[in-house]
Amino acid sequence: MRQLIYHSRPFGFDQATLLGILSQARRNNRKWGITGALVCRRDLYVQLIEGPEDAIDKLFSRIAEDDRHCDVALLHRGHVSARIFSKWEMLDDSAPSMTWSADEIESGSVENATREELVRLFEKIALKAAN
Repeated sequence: MRQLIYHSRPFGFDQATLLGILSQARRNNRKWGITGALVCRRDLYVQLIEGPEDAIDKLFSRIAEDDRHCDVALLHRGHVSARIFSKWEMLDDSAPSMTWSADEIESGSVENATREELVRLFEKIALKAAN
C-alpha cells in the first residue's frame, strides 16, 4: 500500500472551498480505496493519503493540477503495511495548535520535516479523532 504526504498553499481559502474539497475527496476516495487526512488552514494544506499505489499516484497528479492548490510539493512517498486513517475517507483537521506557526511555515519547517515527524503529526490527528 502506498502512503503519500504533500503540502500546498490554498488558493482562495474559505469554508465553502474547503467543504467542496472534502466532499469531493470523500466521495472519490471511497470508490478508489483511499483514506487519509487533510490539515487545512488559510495558509497551508498538508495531506496524507494512503491506499492502492496506482490510485494514490493518480490522485496526487490530479491534486497537483487542481487550481485550489498552489505550490504543491511532495514531502514523502513510500510503502506502508498498515493505514493510519483506516476509518476515514478524508479526515479534516484544522487545529493549528498541532501544526506549524505562520513563522515556522515561512522559514521552511514543513519542507524540512522528516518523514517520521510528518507521520507522527498525522498519528496524533488520528488519535485525537478516534477519541
